[in-house]
Amino acid sequence: MRISKRSIHSACMGLLLSVATAALAQVVASDVPRGDARQSAADQGQASMERLKGTVARGKENAAHVPDPKPPRTDSRRAFEGLHKRLPAPDIEARARAAQARGEASLAAERERQAKALRQALGLEPAEELALAKATPAATATGWMPVLFVSSSMPISTLRNYAVQLENIRGVMAFRGVPGGLRKMGPMAKLTAQILRLDPGCEGPSCVMRDVQLIVDPIVFRQHGIAQVPALAMIPGDPTQAYCERDEESPRATHVVFGDSALAGLLDEYARLGGKEEVSHAQALLGAR
Repeated sequence: MRISKRSIHSACMGLLLSVATAALAQVVASDVPRGDARQSAADQGQASMERLKGTVARGKENAAHVPDPKPPRTDSRRAFEGLHKRLPAPDIEARARAAQARGEASLAAERERQAKALRQALGLEPAEELALAKATPAATATGWMPVLFVSSSMPISTLRNYAVQLENIRGVMAFRGVPGGLRKMGPMAKLTAQILRLDPGCEGPSCVMRDVQLIVDPIVFRQHGIAQVPALAMIPGDPTQAYCERDEESPRATHVVFGDSALAGLLDEYARLGGKEEVSHAQALLGAR
């Protein structure tokens, strides 16, 4: 901050008045004669004035050499240029990508482990030899598979009765979605166990389950225009293939039968609509039981 000339002048005048007043008071208080006192006061005032002039001159000179304060300069462009000039570290980036891949693989393995433990706890995870025996798709000898479209909103007793009949003809039970959404497999696993257990009061992995495949397939529902359940369709090929691996051009049933009746009645109605050949093998299996 610069010292203005007006400020220096005011300070000088104040100092001069103070010195003159003090000198005058000193003279009055002493025993010096009046004429000598006046001369002495004049001499002292002149000396004080000379000292004051020198002080003022030095103050002006010092003030002229004092620079105004300025904020520190920040060169942001230089900082960003320094960041851009950072040498690439391919080794670090490669290690980071590898660590990310390992983390994702570990997470997927942990999810599968937990899902398997849940299936075992609910009795849905068969023994190794039983799993190998059931690896072959449950297709009929004629190439058409009975698919019964159902919903989790149907009574458990009704679903269990259909499971008994589908086991006899090697049929499939299809759901449009999963209770609670695809991110929550626990409710679907519980529902599956309730439908397929021979003994509804059994708990744990040792429970005996019916040999019926349950699938969750919104595509097959859309392909056949299923708006109500239960419904029966004789689908060519293997409809148990994961729907994410199929497309809209996968084989479809010729007819769809709707109605809340026994499986035998649904097969009879399908035959009446023109699908007698398609249901003949399933009717034979069902009648042999």
